[in-house]
Amino acid sequence: MSTNTPPIPVVDLFAGPGGLGEGFSSLQNGRGFQIAVSAEKDPIAHQTLRLRAFYRLLHSRRPEKLTDYYRFCNGESEKPFSCDTIDLWNQAGEEALCIEIGSTKGNAALDAAIQHALGKTPAHQPWVLIGGPPCQAYSLVGRARNMGKVDYKPEEDNRHFLYREYLRIIQNYQPHIFVMENVKGILSSRINGEQIFHQILRDLANPDAALKTGRQGQCYRIVSLVHDITFRDGDDPAQLDAAKYIIRAEEHGIPQARHRVILLGIREDHYHKDLQKLDSTLPVGVKEVIDNLPPLRSQLSKQKDSAELWVSYVRQQLGQLAVAAARQSEQATALVTSLRKTVDQVGNFIDTGGTRLPKKAETGNTGHAHLDTWLLDPRLKVWLNHETRGHRIDDLARYGYAANFALVNKRSPKGHQEFDLPGLAPAHKNWETGKFSDRFRVQTADGPSTTITSHISKDGHYFIHYDPAQCRSLTVREAARLQTFPDNYFFQGGRTQQYHQVGNAVPPLLAHQIAKIVADILA
Repeated sequence: MSTNTPPIPVVDLFAGPGGLGEGFSSLQNGRGFQIAVSAEKDPIAHQTLRLRAFYRLLHSRRPEKLTDYYRFCNGESEKPFSCDTIDLWNQAGEEALCIEIGSTKGNAALDAAIQHALGKTPAHQPWVLIGGPPCQAYSLVGRARNMGKVDYKPEEDNRHFLYREYLRIIQNYQPHIFVMENVKGILSSRINGEQIFHQILRDLANPDAALKTGRQGQCYRIVSLVHDITFRDGDDPAQLDAAKYIIRAEEHGIPQARHRVILLGIREDHYHKDLQKLDSTLPVGVKEVIDNLPPLRSQLSKQKDSAELWVSYVRQQLGQLAVAAARQSEQATALVTSLRKTVDQVGNFIDTGGTRLPKKAETGNTGHAHLDTWLLDPRLKVWLNHETRGHRIDDLARYGYAANFALVNKRSPKGHQEFDLPGLAPAHKNWETGKFSDRFRVQTADGPSTTITSHISKDGHYFIHYDPAQCRSLTVREAARLQTFPDNYFFQGGRTQQYHQVGNAVPPLLAHQIAKIVADILA
């Protein structure tokens, strides 16, 4: 395919900070992709989305002016643009829309943007629709929370039906390919006793019939990216093994056990057999990805914070735990030794990081050439979004204990049976029921992390750093690396909002691999 042909337009719905779009737009071999329209309703995530759109425009159209972006990232300028690049900043604002899909105003703005973007290209030119409708109504956690609401009725929760807004775009504009992502809980979600995933498959395969347009337009094959499974209009979804649509990210080079349903929809006139599948690779461990970032101490919340106070508290807490462990069991020798060693190491790291943490001697290297190429950026003088959150003093003891336990046992401790030293039990009435066995979970060093979710924005209990001497949860940058966001991806907003954006995203490097398959189909 000639490199002189224009890139393939991509429309990204429910875009969040742009993880899925990043994977597609980063494909440089052959014809490549270009984000024509992206849409996100959260105003803070939209700031990140627009900033990244601006970076891409500079990179592709005015690379000599990328200094504007880096001056902003490095803290040398208050704005990401200059008088020489404000036109591209404005264009980024036209590409990245802050709208609520499903509202009258939002849909009108989205339709106008899509018509404008696609109207500039030849009618025969292929284009791609990507995105994942919000998953709160489908996730197991979200459903459990909804069951606790007396007046909750699934059939009245509009989040169950936001996929129909995605469907409306498919029906109206007939993309050649679409990629739709969601949590695996969607496979078991039911409304009025019917599996909603079965209805989604039927609707996506024949959008005109689903929306009762009275005409017969394009139909789609819904294929898996990891198995030889295809659904077409007229098939019985109950006869499918729906689990074969689940992609396990850790099997494809992502340092995270993220399991998601990803549907690849191919228009019938572009479908052919013998489609490529995602390549399987050896797993990548947490330590490989984040160990060469600057080590940091946690902050103290609910009180005055200083390095001296933090060191004093942590040494005191972990020292007491070492004594208690020695008294409780003669078999705890390794744990006692580890706790005492940590007490000696506490104080080696006194920096708490920052939104822009100046680079020193850290390399950030992972030991994997493809990951280093993907993540690192020598033009950055700082580590972006690498700042610790504050933790309560009693939680510092739990974090330090849990990280030492994981260091010794190669796994995170489970529930009250393994948090049985004096003072470790949290003031939680259900602590000993077994429902919160993973209340404090360490991201062990040698394997992939557990799924980075939006819950990381609420507290750090599920995302404890494996290094007990740092005694903290993961930073935004560390979580972003486990999601495979490049280091020059600058998340906007407050730290809680940054965590939320990272947790809700699709890993860009996984999206990049999907984009290669889509490009092959369109070729």
